[in-house]
Amino acid sequence: MYLVALLDWYSRYVLSWEVDMTLELPFVLSTVKLALAQAVPIICNSDQGSHFTSPHYGEVLRGAKVQISMDGKGRALDNIFTERLWRSVKYEEVYLHEYTSPKEARSQLQSYFEFYNHKRLHQALEYQTPAEVYFQKREEDLR
Repeated sequence: MYLVALLDWYSRYVLSWEVDMTLELPFVLSTVKLALAQAVPIICNSDQGSHFTSPHYGEVLRGAKVQISMDGKGRALDNIFTERLWRSVKYEEVYLHEYTSPKEARSQLQSYFEFYNHKRLHQALEYQTPAEVYFQKREEDLR
């Protein structure tokens, strides 16, 4: 299965995520659209994978007036916050469970992302959760 997630770098809050059995583009586009329904960032950063260089992906972001930023080739540290999320998901969830079906994987990941956003304290966030920081910042921005 393949996992895609959109992360607010400031707060580490996972805006949207999805898993799919194939590496087809639609699950990435639907994840981006779900994230944009919650918040429209100034910049959206990704790696240079084929999904993120797709004209369809670019159209969705440009349609929302979002600037597109891509990591340099071979520069994993350009995307360090997302890479850190992948590490957390793998070591705190995926490697600890043997999912018996895609349905079970989705369910377990749903629980994990709920935990990650709302209960998991982050040292870099002064021991707050991503949700606390994200919604506090959004409230400040609306003022």
